[in-house]
Amino acid sequence: MRHKLCLLLCVLVLFPAASLADILITEVCAINGTYVDEHAYDWVELHNNGSKSVTLTGWHLSDSKKDLQKWAFPKGAKLKAGGYLTVYCTGEEGINPGKNATFYADFKISSGGEKLYLSDSEGNLVQTLDVPAQYGCVTWGLPSGGSDWGYFENDTRGKKNDAVAYQGRVDSPVILTPGGFYDGAVTITASAPDGSTLHYTIDGSTPTAKNEVFPEDGLEITQTTVLRVKAFREDAVSSPVVSASYFIGDTLQTPVVSLVTDDKYLFNKKTGALVKGSGDTPNYAKELEYPVNIEYFTLEGNCQINQMGTFTCSGHSARVNAQKSIALYARNEYGDDTFIFNPFPTRNYTDYKSLLLRAANSDAYATRIRDIVASSLAEGQDILYQDHVVIQVYINGQYWGHYNLREKINKHFIAQYEGVTDEDEIDRIDILARTGTDRFTQNGDNEDWLELADFCEKNDLNDPDNLQFVLDRLDVDSMFTHAAFEIILGNVDFTNVRVYRVPGGKWRYLLFDVEACWRNLDKTPLEYYIKKVSAKVQGFRHEPLNALLAVPEYRAKFLTRVAEILEECFQWPHVEARFDEVLAQLDPILDRHIDRWDNMKRSNWEKNISATKYYARVRPRKIPELLQKAMKLTDEEVETYFGEVLALLEVTNAKPE
Repeated sequence: MRHKLCLLLCVLVLFPAASLADILITEVCAINGTYVDEHAYDWVELHNNGSKSVTLTGWHLSDSKKDLQKWAFPKGAKLKAGGYLTVYCTGEEGINPGKNATFYADFKISSGGEKLYLSDSEGNLVQTLDVPAQYGCVTWGLPSGGSDWGYFENDTRGKKNDAVAYQGRVDSPVILTPGGFYDGAVTITASAPDGSTLHYTIDGSTPTAKNEVFPEDGLEITQTTVLRVKAFREDAVSSPVVSASYFIGDTLQTPVVSLVTDDKYLFNKKTGALVKGSGDTPNYAKELEYPVNIEYFTLEGNCQINQMGTFTCSGHSARVNAQKSIALYARNEYGDDTFIFNPFPTRNYTDYKSLLLRAANSDAYATRIRDIVASSLAEGQDILYQDHVVIQVYINGQYWGHYNLREKINKHFIAQYEGVTDEDEIDRIDILARTGTDRFTQNGDNEDWLELADFCEKNDLNDPDNLQFVLDRLDVDSMFTHAAFEIILGNVDFTNVRVYRVPGGKWRYLLFDVEACWRNLDKTPLEYYIKKVSAKVQGFRHEPLNALLAVPEYRAKFLTRVAEILEECFQWPHVEARFDEVLAQLDPILDRHIDRWDNMKRSNWEKNISATKYYARVRPRKIPELLQKAMKLTDEEVETYFGEVLALLEVTNAKPE
């Protein structure tokens, strides 16, 4: 009897909740290319191969033999019979542990290979898994019904694994005929890795083994075509896809961006990122992020980049329009983690993490020209703004019209400008929009900003200690420069205010989205910038500016800065030159854009440009008068701060006859 009891106890110790073979890691992804909310976490899939549900409370997952309890499944975690669950390995602390069939661990999986350990609630080691070096966007696991682990052709997270797994991946093929602009027909040749067969498509879709075999003597094309090629071999996972765009008989009038990707990512009713779809939330508002091949051709026809990355539909209210803004991201899951080129004329950077293709049909005139011309005037004024390049875009070989290529505002954009290179510090950059509340926190934390704004509302900055509290946290020159530009431009969309702070630095402003400028000679947006500290917050936190304007020294400093910017940036010959530069690039391509989108008329364009130039020329002369009323300046003060510049503008910015 004692012998039987001991045997039973041994069995219970060895198999405390289920057979050791019942709960297993069955699939791993260490270089995930599927993005959700800008994250593509590593993941581990667990499968319950048994006939009973298993409680996982107290079970552990780890990548360290010395710390088998690195991450614990939370209370209530279960895996039903025959079911699957996912543990996302985030490498981030403080994330909700998750529930149901989705959980979040705080460690990452090494893409170079490592061991994973699964332990039960009694501390028994259930599984040790030796994960080899991984390929981008390829999973590794146990084939359904098999015993030899390998790489899968298809990601099967949350469902039955493929029946076949492979021990390697085919190398990328090479398209030997460069993409670009050709006068007539061209024959494209490609090179296949040893032992592989090339399959291709010309509609933007990712090739499969069912698509046509690429001709050994080359593929002749006679019209604009996007080519995608992939290599296949029976004993390996298929290669990454390579792409190239060929423009036949097309005139190159601006730099061109060509995007190539599967239709299901673009326009499919259920999954497409650039359509409304059928749900309560439009597809274009879901921040769907999908793979895309990106090429950039210079005005000389040189292809500066040709690489896979990802894209999302960008913007806010303008996403309802047919032509949508598109954000592009370099992702290491698909190759390079930067776009190794710099198309922007005023920057000296070597590469970019992300780019923005800004469409121009929310207001066919404002976004197309006002925003880029007005922003460019901030060059050399020690304030961050988005540079631009006038371009045309093609999607899967179809002409998609005029866009403005812009720098995309995010933590990497701030880091480049401020010279921050440490990844941990980049992650901790604070970027806030509008009022700076949680709703408008783009990155980082808003606690210090809200504390600063509240302090300015409640305290007199004429007290030296109070003033120092603010000066230690706020870059006053940046704030004054930003306010001066917004007021002089007459940007009526006063909600587009963003502030940022790098670790150890002060809060600074950036000039952003000033398309709603040069529309009139009214005081707007002056009344939103210059008002009582105690006034209602409208669109952005006005308290820091107005609390400082109550200090005579800083009131004088602000007025002096406005006068400097009027003189340095808003004399009409300087502004007109910026207009003319952009108009010279737009004029040759507008008719084609209008034919494509039918969102404007040439006659209205000419009228609008004329009106915009008028306000850009005349409004700077009105600023001293508007400030006099808003700030209750004396005539003597107006003469002191603005006398010289006003006399200058009366000559340079005189109304056209």
